Amino acid sequence: MSTPAPAPAPEDSAAPFDPHAFPSDLVAAQREVAELYAALHAYQETLPWSREPHPGWPEETERGRQRSGRPASPGWSDEQAARFDEFLEDLRKATELVQAHPWWKRCADEGIKGADLVAARQALKHAEGAVPLAREDVDAAA
Repeated sequence: MSTPAPAPAPEDSAAPFDPHAFPSDLVAAQREVAELYAALHAYQETLPWSREPHPGWPEETERGRQRSGRPASPGWSDEQAARFDEFLEDLRKATELVQAHPWWKRCADEGIKGADLVAARQALKHAEGAVPLAREDVDAAA
């Protein structure tokens, strides 16, 4: 009977845990969230301001304050509402993948809590590959 081979040693067990060393599937999920969010809002810009037909209201001045009015809205068609709802549901599912990813449990197990965990979650939104456009792309487009 042979002796089993020893388990491989961790690459660098002395290195501290880095909550910002996000796994690639989490970064990809965050990128999908960002893309869906942008697509939803771009689509929303093409829609009337009210989902249901609404008569709107006039612009008013009250005690020197200007209140902007709204024109009448025809509401959304069934197709527009269905497409919006589909975008929103896709965004909810993608967001769920990010929020419930096992990485956050590992962070908690490693002692990353409170403000440090919030900082890690916020850092994910700006991580390389998690944003559809890089800062250079935005600067070049401007």
